[in-house]
Amino acid sequence: MAARIQNMTQGKPPRLIFTFALPLMVGNVFQQLYTVVDTMVVGKYLGVDALAALGASDWLNWMMLGIIQGFTQGFAILMAREFGAGEFGRLRDVIGNSAVLSTVFSLLLVALGQGTARPILLLLQTPNDILPSTLLYLRIMFLGVPIVMAYNLFASILRSLGDGKTPLQAMMVSASTNVVLDLLFVMVFHWGIAGAAIATLIAQLVSGLFCLYHINKLEILRMERSNFHLRAREDLRLLGLGFPMAFQNCIIAIGGMIIQSVVNQVGVIFIAGYTAANKLYGVLEIAATSYGYAMITYVGQNLGARQFRRIRQGMRSALAIALGTSLFVAAVMLIFGRFILSGFLSGTPQEVEQAMEVAYTYLSIMSLCLPILYVLHVVRSAIQGMGNTALPMVSGIVEFIVRTTAVFLLPTLIGSTGIFFAEISAWAGADIVLITSYLFVSGQILREPDAAGENTKPG
Repeated sequence: MAARIQNMTQGKPPRLIFTFALPLMVGNVFQQLYTVVDTMVVGKYLGVDALAALGASDWLNWMMLGIIQGFTQGFAILMAREFGAGEFGRLRDVIGNSAVLSTVFSLLLVALGQGTARPILLLLQTPNDILPSTLLYLRIMFLGVPIVMAYNLFASILRSLGDGKTPLQAMMVSASTNVVLDLLFVMVFHWGIAGAAIATLIAQLVSGLFCLYHINKLEILRMERSNFHLRAREDLRLLGLGFPMAFQNCIIAIGGMIIQSVVNQVGVIFIAGYTAANKLYGVLEIAATSYGYAMITYVGQNLGARQFRRIRQGMRSALAIALGTSLFVAAVMLIFGRFILSGFLSGTPQEVEQAMEVAYTYLSIMSLCLPILYVLHVVRSAIQGMGNTALPMVSGIVEFIVRTTAVFLLPTLIGSTGIFFAEISAWAGADIVLITSYLFVSGQILREPDAAGENTKPG
């Protein structure tokens, strides 16, 4: 197990970044099976209305997940830094404090989610015929927030130590569980959309326990009761890293919900087509997200080891790899997009044809603009890895402003297709902020002498 821990302060940056990201990509593929299988089972066996209900829950569900991932990824930045510096005692304290904070936040989020789900769905003008199903799905998912928080924390701990293989294996086991339970609960037990939610949470529980089992086998993470005592200084540092990332994800999700409110006014067929394409959003950014995780760990470890020159080298390598990957993914989606989307849609031939036209148009637009999204993930994660989560939060606010402005303005100019370009506009706005922020942050940090006593040029 110890062999899975990867010290990213030594070795060639391109190889380190890609080999760390690769198992994360495969793991993310399996994680996307949660969403894809849920959508296919619901769309094929429960119909267009059920698929629309699932889609109407997307952004609210994503907001909750984004808050969870924001906190746990923020906590992992400090873990990676302490690991890179070789401070294993402090690493255990950081992990212990992160676990306590995660427990508190998960309970607060359960209460918040249950209390706000219905009012927000009404505010988003969710159609009355799908409102009950959407609300039921969200209530079940929000009850499982502690499970989702636990998995994300455990996976973040492993990734901060350079272990991308164990989260991959956890996702493989979990995704397999989810597929079996989806078919069982929906098709055999006839639990409807609630069955899809329950299957997802049980699968997440399996993945969390798998990661915890492997964490307990690591000698450097032999935790003691004292590691779980809250320490004001550590907690403030953790919150200073985690809160901006959680807030950033929350703001992005609110922008997405505003888009959903506009989509909801177009009609159920449009919602179904938009939902089918939106379910592939996660597939489109699988590699981008993985490179982002790799950069947080790579930059964090090298910052802890004061290997500033390597950070700059890694940034160039990551951008080149990410851009090449984005072009490959785009080509695959443009060629096979209609075939993939057909797996999500059912109904009368006319309904399927109309929904397919909406879905493929949106998918094509996103695919052609993927390089913008991949640059966003790499640059944002590099800044976060340097310990600055405030400027990426600002980029999230810019995303929100651009997304909401575009979704109200563009449809009046070019029709409902303008809704699709709101997302692309948000990516571009964030990129402008992030690239400027990276130049500023790297200019401050990377000009310092590195561990070898050599100065590095900013950039």
